[in-house]
Amino acid sequence: MTTFPNVNAAASWVVVETLQRCGLGFAVISPGSRSTPLTVAFARHRKIEAIPILDERSAGFFALGLARRTGRPVALVCTSGTAAANYFPSVIEARESGVPLIYLTADRPPEMRECSSGQTIDQVKLYGNYPRWQLDMGVPEASEVGLRSIRQAVAQAWRRALDPVAGPVHLNLPFRDPLEPTMVEGGIHCAYLKGEEGFFDHLETAYAPRSVLELPVRRLQSRGVLIDGPGVTRDPEAHAAAILGLARRLAWPVLADGVSAVRQFCSKSDPVVVAYDRLFRLRGLADLLKPECVISFGPLPTSKALRRWLAVSGAHLYFVDPGDKNLDPGHGRSIHLRCRADELVVSGKSRTDSRAWLQSWMQLEREASAFLSEGLDQLPFPTEGAVIRAVGERLRKGTPVFAASSMAIRNVEYFWPAGRGHVFHCNRGANGIDGTLSTALGLAHGSRPTWLLTGDLALLHDSNGLLIGPHFRGSLTILLINNGGGGIFEHLPIARFDPPFEAFFATPQTVDFERLAGAHGLDYARIRTPDELTTAVRARPKRGIRLLEVRTDRRQDALRLRQLFHERKPGS
Repeated sequence: MTTFPNVNAAASWVVVETLQRCGLGFAVISPGSRSTPLTVAFARHRKIEAIPILDERSAGFFALGLARRTGRPVALVCTSGTAAANYFPSVIEARESGVPLIYLTADRPPEMRECSSGQTIDQVKLYGNYPRWQLDMGVPEASEVGLRSIRQAVAQAWRRALDPVAGPVHLNLPFRDPLEPTMVEGGIHCAYLKGEEGFFDHLETAYAPRSVLELPVRRLQSRGVLIDGPGVTRDPEAHAAAILGLARRLAWPVLADGVSAVRQFCSKSDPVVVAYDRLFRLRGLADLLKPECVISFGPLPTSKALRRWLAVSGAHLYFVDPGDKNLDPGHGRSIHLRCRADELVVSGKSRTDSRAWLQSWMQLEREASAFLSEGLDQLPFPTEGAVIRAVGERLRKGTPVFAASSMAIRNVEYFWPAGRGHVFHCNRGANGIDGTLSTALGLAHGSRPTWLLTGDLALLHDSNGLLIGPHFRGSLTILLINNGGGGIFEHLPIARFDPPFEAFFATPQTVDFERLAGAHGLDYARIRTPDELTTAVRARPKRGIRLLEVRTDRRQDALRLRQLFHERKPGS
């Protein structure tokens, strides 16, 4: 016979044991009183790593990073009230980018709601329509049917976090006192849990393998392009191989986003275009390169120039992605093929009339890439684009890299070299800077040495993420490009209007990052020369967190970038 001190302990044990048997390996827990039963159950479970993180917003993104890396749900636990509200940004990103997370929010029982009871808010459907599935669990009951209902709800949460489309789920769990594992009236005796196996033996879920999706080649025109965007994939090399194989067969170029698998795992002989942003900004070339058909894998790249070109092309669009989101912001003639890249089969006899089309693309790609490379070589150090390119050229193959939103991911798109075999991640579901540092820490936790490419405002926005330091297992190098504010706004029309531009958009900051690093016990280095950057990139990083700061001039960098992307070669 299994005995628990009280009903909260019994219910929480069923929650945790069910999740573990489904496959849970990590739980990210923020401190609080009402969540005590869940915290104790996770902390005592020997097969789940329980990670304490103070700030719930940071905790949400740390869990998101873990789930991105593993492809399996990560559980989060917090107390009642505004603690749960702080998860909301990560819930949105998890939904928009298809990352499986299980949010377990402790709550007050019904009699303590709507009566000015402390630390009590309405948590039922707190996250609106963003969870893939959500349930208000009800106060636990000390009965077989009560614990069976918890088991089934938690198992359902696990399944819904993964299938049919991965994303966040939310279980709201109200508890009455006592919250601690105090023995109440001899405890809760659960004879039906003896041996436990009969209670849990049905939990393993077998998902049917996907079948291939066939696209007849007769439906494709000769002037076509493939696009590989910033989507999440469990096997980037297989994803890239499938797309590159299709490109060679169709004689179409692949426009490869900076963080895409194709950009990282292509070879010099593959028909890959990386300088598309410059090509589409040059008058006349956008029309010359207008396609009749486009197959895009996952979300579109960050480039606004590419999106404008695609929106006015009038091309037939196919979006290949296993998710259920509308991926066509231009509202074109698009068809969504719900499969992975390696599940798409183009059947029928290959065309032979696309060779000249492909050769034109690749000639323009060589010219544009050479122009950008020569331009970067002539710029003084440090310039943002040159720094990003140098890191990409020197970083070890296979290194996981997280690119922050705003200018970091755009500089990666413009300048990260192709074929270097890095494994990229980014929060491009909602495209915000929320949780940048915490997501990168989650990616690196228990994994290989990882890099974060970020600007100063994105790092400061999530500086609470550094509080995980004592519990962090792994190595994270933060490459901070500190331009004293929001460099991305220098590229917008509002930059011509000051005031209010400098104070309300650029939002300059004067933080001493060396002191910030010292306060959290980080290794710190200021990078002033190309040789210092090379040494720092090639050094084998220690365990823990390392901060490399490069200071740049955002106005000068914005001017140089405009010149690189709008000027033609002399005489052309």
